Amino acid sequence: MRRRTFLKHGAVSLGLLGAHSLFAIPPAVWAGEYERFKRDLPVPPLLESLADDKGTARFSLKATRGESQLIDDFTTPTMGYNGNYLGPTIRVRNGQKVHVEVTNELGEKTTVHWHGLHVPAEFDGGPRQIILPDAVWNPQFTIKQPAATLWYHPHAMGLTGEHVYMGLAGMFYIDDAVSDSLDIPKKYGVDDFPVILQDRRFFQDGNLAYVQSMMDVMHGVIGNIMLVNGVEWPNLNVAGGMVRLRLLNGSNGSLYRIRFSDNRAFNQIATDGGFMEAPVSLTEVELSPGERSEILVDFSNDSAASTVMLVVDQLPGGQYEAMQFTIGEPVAKYHNIPEKLTEIEWLNEKDAVRTRQMQMQTFSEGGRLTINGKHMDMNRIDEKIQLGSTEIWEVSNYSGGMMQMIHSMHLHDVQFQILDRNGRKPDPRERGRKDTVLIYPNETVRIIARFEDYTGIYMYHCHLLEHEDGGMMGQFEVVK
Repeated sequence: MRRRTFLKHGAVSLGLLGAHSLFAIPPAVWAGEYERFKRDLPVPPLLESLADDKGTARFSLKATRGESQLIDDFTTPTMGYNGNYLGPTIRVRNGQKVHVEVTNELGEKTTVHWHGLHVPAEFDGGPRQIILPDAVWNPQFTIKQPAATLWYHPHAMGLTGEHVYMGLAGMFYIDDAVSDSLDIPKKYGVDDFPVILQDRRFFQDGNLAYVQSMMDVMHGVIGNIMLVNGVEWPNLNVAGGMVRLRLLNGSNGSLYRIRFSDNRAFNQIATDGGFMEAPVSLTEVELSPGERSEILVDFSNDSAASTVMLVVDQLPGGQYEAMQFTIGEPVAKYHNIPEKLTEIEWLNEKDAVRTRQMQMQTFSEGGRLTINGKHMDMNRIDEKIQLGSTEIWEVSNYSGGMMQMIHSMHLHDVQFQILDRNGRKPDPRERGRKDTVLIYPNETVRIIARFEDYTGIYMYHCHLLEHEDGGMMGQFEVVK
């Protein structure tokens, strides 16, 4: 048998929600009848592209409601794109024209934000691009960035956390000539896998427990059951060779440290915005909500039928054996770790025309969850940036006293580079293109970005989704 902590509906449970958000004790599992890792890891399907005679990739997405078996023995009301939970993987190429038809069948407003994608402001999918119930949105853009693992999710004001929690999220891949040339695993669903990590909590009837207490607003909604690609404790059968995992922290508010149960080394090859210049050998990778990392794991020395677990340390929270890998026979073709992956154009801080200070505060004179003391206002433009300019942003986390907590900074439209953390050069695993960066309490992180190609209004915000919904967000306008 297995035991979990489920929540009861009603007033009594609301007090518990804060405790679960703070501590998120993982479910205790006893030996007995229940067998973990009996379900196969679901691999989101590749969304079929209907290319027209001009070469434009055309996709169709529908945001819908449904029911899913996220955990055994329960059917849970959920949301998804083109299905009941999560969404298909969209795959495009640098330089390709893309047209997406997005239909809203949720019965309430939503948006679709292309997280990490460099697009015109009118097609960014932030809270300014609302899709009303039964309406259709038709964003059209040209891909203008290198190979990367991005993702898409809702971004309606005040609804982002709930909609993502219910299942609205999907992966967005970009390929290019560099990714084509690298001798790395690239067969989708064979040796190249999306791994979407999300912690969730449930009521006793199996419904998702997205009910916010004050502590949930402060810390983000933290779950005590770990889902991988929408199921608990999946197993993935892999061949005895090199495997590529595209990791996404798809949680609302948890910091994840991800490793393997035998503490084996692996190689990180990409950050949020694409390949690093060279692989970095690690035994764990740290991801805040919204961040991605591509890693190469070598199973060639594992005996057939052996197993290893992917372990997720959740902060704040517990420790999870999130999924199992079962190793098969050795592969016929073995991939070596490339010594060089790509070349990155490093931005020079001497070229920056301005440095902006961004103070992320849990409590301030402007209220709780503010940036520079200001609560999000859709009628206010917080920063104006000259098209083509390079800027440095100094982002500080001033969550002091007893309410110390992590924050992050996500910029729409641009990929930035990290200059330093409290004056120290970033860890090698952060040396690449980024769109989301973790900021620890009492830490200042300097980032540098170039704002090019498009004018218009974009968002910047903490990517702990309850912080975003709670007002820790601002707007910047790129002007000529």
